[in-house]
Amino acid sequence: LLESWSFLDSVESNFRPLVVIELAKGTKEETIEWLTKRIVDKKANGGAQLLIKPLVTENGVENIYLVGASHLRLLLGAETVGLVKECNDNSMRTFTYSSRKTFKHFADDNHNFLTMAECQYIIKHELENLRAKNEKMIPGYPQAKLYPGKSIVRRLLTSGILVQIFPLHDREELKKLSHSWYGRVKVGYQPLDDIRCYFGETIALYFGFLEYFTFALIPMAVIGIPYYVFAWEDYDKYVMFATFNLLWSTVILEVWKRICAILTYRWGTLLMKRQFEEPRPGFHGVLGINPVTGREEPVYSSIKRQLRIYLVSLPFVCLCLYFSLYVMMIYFDLEQWALDYHEENESNFSSLMLYVPSIIYAVVIEVMNRIYRYAAEFLTSWGKKGVPSS
Repeated sequence: LLESWSFLDSVESNFRPLVVIELAKGTKEETIEWLTKRIVDKKANGGAQLLIKPLVTENGVENIYLVGASHLRLLLGAETVGLVKECNDNSMRTFTYSSRKTFKHFADDNHNFLTMAECQYIIKHELENLRAKNEKMIPGYPQAKLYPGKSIVRRLLTSGILVQIFPLHDREELKKLSHSWYGRVKVGYQPLDDIRCYFGETIALYFGFLEYFTFALIPMAVIGIPYYVFAWEDYDKYVMFATFNLLWSTVILEVWKRICAILTYRWGTLLMKRQFEEPRPGFHGVLGINPVTGREEPVYSSIKRQLRIYLVSLPFVCLCLYFSLYVMMIYFDLEQWALDYHEENESNFSSLMLYVPSIIYAVVIEVMNRIYRYAAEFLTSWGKKGVPSS
C-alpha cells in the first residue's frame, strides 16, 4: 500500500468532479490557498491527496470548488474506509488494493468498479478527516484557533468560512436512473441496485422499505374492506380482524429484517468493519499514536472523558429529572386547587379555570422540552469529544 501511495504522487490525470465545496463570499486568498494546498498535499504531509479546481462561471470565480480524485486514489481510499466488495468466488470481503484482481468486475480501466455514491463517500471521508498539523489558527482568521489533530473542515464550518460541502449530481446518470425508476408507467419493483449506486445504501434501503411495506399492506387492506363497508353487530369479527392485524404486523417486521439483511449483505454494508475507522470530525484530542493501529491520530484521555460523564452529564440529568417531577407535582396541586375552586363557586369562570392548569402545564412542558433538547445535544457533543467513533 505504501508503494501504491508513492506511485500516486507522480500520477497526474483529469478528474471527475464529485464533491462541491462552497466558501463564504469574501474569503481571504491566503485561506483559500492554504485549504487547497492541504487538500492536494500528500498523505505523508497530512494532506488528503485529492484534486481540486475552482468553478469558473460567467461572473468569474464564485468561491465554489470542485473536488475529485484519480481512479487510483479512489481505490486506495476504498481500502482506507473499508469498503466491502464481491469477489470472484461470490464471497464478500473488505477491498484491498494489493488483491484488487480477485474482486469481481475489477479492471484497471474500469472506472465504474466503485459506484458514484462510494466515490463521493470516500472523498467526503478524506475531507472530514483532514486535520491540522502544526497550525495554530486558520491563515487569515486569527480568531479561528487550531491545534494538532483538530478537524479542519469542522473548524471552517463553525467559523463560517466554509458554507457547505455537498455531493455533485451527474446529469446523465440521473437521467438514466429516472427513466428506469419513475420515467415510465410500469408495474414492477424499483431498481434498488441502481438507486444504491447513485444515492447510496441509506437512500436505497429507505425506498426498499417503502416498496416492501406497500406490498405488505395489501393483505390487510383486502381483508379490511368488508369491515369498512359493512357495519357488523357481531363484535367477534372485529376481534378476529384485530388479531390478524397484530399477527401480520409482527410477521411483516420479521420478514423485513431478513430482506434488509439480504440487501445490506449484497451491498457490502453488513460486513463493513468500523473498529479501526478514523475518529469522527468532532473528536476532541491532540495528535498521538493509536496503540491498536499504530497510526497517528487524535487521542484523548479516557479518565477525562469519564470525569466529564460522571461529574457533569450524570448530575445534570438527575437534576433535570428532579425538576421535571417537581413541575409535575405543582401541576397536580394546581389541578386540585382548580377542582376545589369550581366546587365552591359553580360558575362559568370556575369552569374555565379547570382548563388553566392543563394549559400552563402544556406550555411549561413545551418550553422544558426545547431546553432539554438543546442541553442534551450540547452535553452529548461535549461529553463525546473524547469518543473516537460516531
